[in-house]
Amino acid sequence: MLIRFFFFFLLSSFSLANGQRYKIQARAIKIDPMAKSYPEIGFVLKNSSGQPQDFQIASVDTRVPTRGRLAIWLMAPNQNLFDRLNSYGIHAIQVHYARQWFSKCCQQRPVSEDCRGDMRLEAATGEDHSDEVDIKVRDSIKGRALNFVKYLEKENPEGKWGQFLNPNRDGIIWEKVILTGASHGSTTASRLAKHTKVARVVALCGPRDQYQAWQALPSKTPENRFFGFSHTKDMGWTEFHYQRSWEMLGLHKFGPIMDVEKHKPPYSNTRRLVTNFNVENDANRAHSSVTPGNRSFKDKDGKLMHDPVWEYLYTHPVENIGQATPSTKAFKKIKPQKVK
Repeated sequence: MLIRFFFFFLLSSFSLANGQRYKIQARAIKIDPMAKSYPEIGFVLKNSSGQPQDFQIASVDTRVPTRGRLAIWLMAPNQNLFDRLNSYGIHAIQVHYARQWFSKCCQQRPVSEDCRGDMRLEAATGEDHSDEVDIKVRDSIKGRALNFVKYLEKENPEGKWGQFLNPNRDGIIWEKVILTGASHGSTTASRLAKHTKVARVVALCGPRDQYQAWQALPSKTPENRFFGFSHTKDMGWTEFHYQRSWEMLGLHKFGPIMDVEKHKPPYSNTRRLVTNFNVENDANRAHSSVTPGNRSFKDKDGKLMHDPVWEYLYTHPVENIGQATPSTKAFKKIKPQKVK
């Protein structure tokens, strides 16, 4: 037994030592020739100039011991984030999904409290949740993620992507998935996690769906698996939208709101993190500053100062929770939408 363990250890060490970082890019239409456009909601494979809009990316670092987790990123590609996810031992993909509908659908005044949540869920699952659109399963987040992972299993066997597929290879094992996104993507990630049990949700500058009720629905994903990180100069924060969603999702049950500049990991095991570093009152910069990139908080040498925060958000054991705090009823601070 000892000899067998030693041999396995040497084999694993050799495999990691000879691994590498893999980055894969492919269009949704190449992965699935039956993928289609939905021009009525701005969800298209090519724009009016013929430029592809459906590139999807994936990356994995086989030199790092795997955590057995697949992060599905909902927003534009972010290599800075993927570099970090891979360094944690997390596989990562970004899928092309319907997110341009926000200015086209649910435009009633006042909008119903279910409209945007239903739109997000249809975009995520391809199931019939909304009367405003008919997105096919294969073109949903779930459908395109499944086809992408199956494609990666064949094209990048070194990455061992098949570990995220069920035995029949007709579905993703969602309890191995980290749903994550920024802004619109963080909101859709949270909505899908209410519907489908996943390993974790990481919501950067979000979620935000003002006037919507879905955040308080029963959740298939346990409440302690949701994590949020926002800037206090972000308009979503100053207008109480993020606080509202966090409380409706039940995150106040797992610890207080913690300023990451004043505290260190594990931040009292909370799920609600904020930053207040100087953005010169630029709400747009504040909004994007919590995602790794050019607008992030840096020291004089250009080092990103929130690396401990991102590592916490994506790897902190979900069973470790903070002390519950009372609801502040932040959602009651949002004024009802007026009819125009």
